[in-house]
Order: sequence, then structure tokens, then C-alpha cells
Amino acid sequence: MNKWVSIGKKLSIHPLFWLVMCLAIVTGHFISLLILFIIVFVHELGHAFAALFFSWRIKKISLLPFGGVAEVDEHSNRSELEEFILIIAGPLQHVWMLAAGFILFRLGWMSPYLYSEWMTFNYMVLFFNLLPIWPLDGGKLLLLGLSRFLSFQQAYQAILAWSLVSLLIFHSCMLWLSPYHLNLWIIFSFLYFSIWMEWKKRHYTFMRFLMDRYYGKASTIKKLKTIYVQADEKLFSVLEKFQRGYKHPIVVVKNGKEIGSLDENEVLHAFFSYNMFSARIDELLYAY
Repeated sequence: MNKWVSIGKKLSIHPLFWLVMCLAIVTGHFISLLILFIIVFVHELGHAFAALFFSWRIKKISLLPFGGVAEVDEHSNRSELEEFILIIAGPLQHVWMLAAGFILFRLGWMSPYLYSEWMTFNYMVLFFNLLPIWPLDGGKLLLLGLSRFLSFQQAYQAILAWSLVSLLIFHSCMLWLSPYHLNLWIIFSFLYFSIWMEWKKRHYTFMRFLMDRYYGKASTIKKLKTIYVQADEKLFSVLEKFQRGYKHPIVVVKNGKEIGSLDENEVLHAFFSYNMFSARIDELLYAY
């Protein structure tokens, strides 16, 4: 029970949400804001409860103007199915909220105005969060899909690049349709800032991914995917080929012939324990 109660301690309301609240009060839209707050809160609870169910470490749950971000201290070494469920747990909350709104309205327990606001904001939050832009749910789903085909490093950098391009296109369209919509400017500013901050810490994120594998967080991975590397390839370059969801036997090739093989744990051990950052991969064959 304590772990469920602890969700409240992780909850954080982003300053942008308070800014939007002030604007809503000044312009006489407090009821609309309250409805939005409830919808976003339930959305984020969906993520939080899914994370707790799978014993994920939750860092913070931030409520944003038109959505939220559940930050977890897991670095792509947990089950893909678990992560998929955790991501869609937020959008799925809108299914029952939309159904509940429809039933309450049909029963006459919700006024036409509240019903219109409730349905509009539910659809708005749902579809906005499903945009393929980091750190929205759609962006995380896209990253999960890319990770099935690309290395962790490639997938992570690709989603950030895609997010920036997509955001620029989406922003351009919104500027043409509604150039003076202040809430949109606030949201786009937040997304640009999030992408920029995520890009700045990309090396840290990659290191955490490797550390989790090295210290046993990926011990439940059963699938194998062999990596073939040239003998003169640097150790760090080999690590950049690591892919989530797979353990990697590493085959070393020289002049077209296999000269030996390594387990990924041997490569990680050389990197973290012996600081062999710039060593050639064939040097590890003799070390082990």
C-alpha cells in the first residue's frame, strides 16, 4: 500500500501549468482549467500506476499545460512489453473518461457546457500526447519501435532529430492557423526546451544504458544478436552498436576472417573497470 501512496510524493506541477492557470483565471476560464487539470492528472496516474505495478523506479511525475511527463529511472533495459504498457497506460485513461462523460451526459448529470468541455479536452490531451514528438507518449512509442531495428544510440538520436523536425513543421502550421494563441506558444516553448535538454544529456543517457546492462539490470534478456566488428575498431565504437532487448556475442574479424569472440560483459567490464576507453577491440582478445 505504501508504494501506491508514494505516488503523491512524486507529483510535480510544472511552472508552465501555473502560468496557464493564471491566464485562465484572468480570462474567466477557471472551470475549463479545472477540467483540464483533472484529465491530465488521471492521464499521468495511468502511467504512474503502471510503473508501480512493474516496480519501475519513478523519479517524478510532472503535470504540464496539455499533458504530463512521468520520469522513470530506467534506461531502456526493461522489458519492451512493460514499457509499451507503461506508455499506453496514460492514453488508455481517456477511453473510460470519454465513456464516463457520455454516460453522465445521457443521464442528465452533466450539463451540455461541461460535457462539451470534458469531451473536447479529453480528445485534445489524447491526440496531443500521441504526436510522435519527444517527450510525448507518441515520441516514446516511436522510440520503442525504432529500438527494435536500431542500436540504442542510433534510435535515441534519431527520435530527437525526428522530434525537432516534426515540431518545426507542426509549429509552422499552427503559426499559420493561429499565430496569436499564447497557450500554443507556451507548449511549443516547452517542447523545444525538452528536446534541447534531452540532446544535451544524450551522452549521460547512453552511459546509464550501458551501466544498467553492466550491473545486471538486463539479466532477464534472453534474445541474442551477434555483432561483427573489425579488429581495429575502438571499444567505445563497439558499445555504440548495443541494442536494447538483446545480449550481444561479439565476433572480431580481421582481413575477412574471424579471429575470436567476446561476450558483451567482457567488453563492458573492460570499459567500466579498466577504463579502456580507446582500446582496440582485438586487444581484449588477449586480455581475456
